[in-house]
Amino acid sequence: MQAITYQEYGNTEVLTLSQMARPTPKENEILVKIFASTVTPADIAFLKGNPYIARLFTGLFKPKNKVLGTELSGEIVAVGKNVTKYKVGDTIFASPADGSGAHAEYICLPEDGAQARMAEDWTYEQAAAICYGTLTALPFLRDAGKIKPGDKVLIIGASGSIGTIAVQLAKELGANVTGVCSGNNVELVEALGADEVIDYGQQDFTQNNIKYDVIFDTIGKSNFHKCRKILTDKGRYLTTTIDFSNIPYMLFGNMWGGKQAIFAATGLRKAAEQIIDLAFIKKLILGGKLKIIIDRAYSFEQIADAYAYVDKGHKVGNVVVTFNT
Repeated sequence: MQAITYQEYGNTEVLTLSQMARPTPKENEILVKIFASTVTPADIAFLKGNPYIARLFTGLFKPKNKVLGTELSGEIVAVGKNVTKYKVGDTIFASPADGSGAHAEYICLPEDGAQARMAEDWTYEQAAAICYGTLTALPFLRDAGKIKPGDKVLIIGASGSIGTIAVQLAKELGANVTGVCSGNNVELVEALGADEVIDYGQQDFTQNNIKYDVIFDTIGKSNFHKCRKILTDKGRYLTTTIDFSNIPYMLFGNMWGGKQAIFAATGLRKAAEQIIDLAFIKKLILGGKLKIIIDRAYSFEQIADAYAYVDKGHKVGNVVVTFNT
């Protein structure tokens, strides 16, 4: 099978289109032919090995997993002899357990992994873009942020793959939502349900007189020190990236029961928890309460271009990679 591999950390020049043996499912595994995947900020971080703290999981000096790719959609083409939940021909969307392996033509996944069946009217492109944003935003907002109806929530990076989901989920949880994005994306974020949208090019959101119960930085463009003055007395600052300036607040800031800085390793949650969340997300999508935003799609052969585009940091929603079907 074909796969996009990398042997060392770097930029797109270290990506190689390689031939690999097609995997064989173990007794409790399913073999999936991948029809679509995405390139996410997590893939960029794993490609570069930056931030360096990520190397504790990906390999200190060189990558442990040679195939990137954090989410996928595809069709089950073989199952292990002990598999009962799925059958050949089922179409699924999935998040591999170690956050890698989806940039290949085939992948083996455990039967009880973080995956779910696609709805009949979904495209592979749409389904491939579900897991990363939703399985990040939902536990951050619901569990770490403990959002309740009426909370004021500020979402930084509201037009990205996590941010577009976060705006919609925060509204679903009953919050009053303010999104921060570029001027080009204000209308999109408004259409997703934000009560207010701030164009960061025109206004510094930290200079508002408004206090927020939750600030969710989905792209790592702020820090707790900068944002704490616009948090309520027991407000929670959530971030998807580990900025070293935030670490003291994360370690010791909670001791006095006031404002908190929180990082959550959502990708390390148990598969059983993620499966429950995917069922909830699927229900929201089918009910028309959650939209998956796709910026653009690239072919498998153009994947280096997809990485370069995502690395610029200006994508809207998700960037999809399609495979030959």
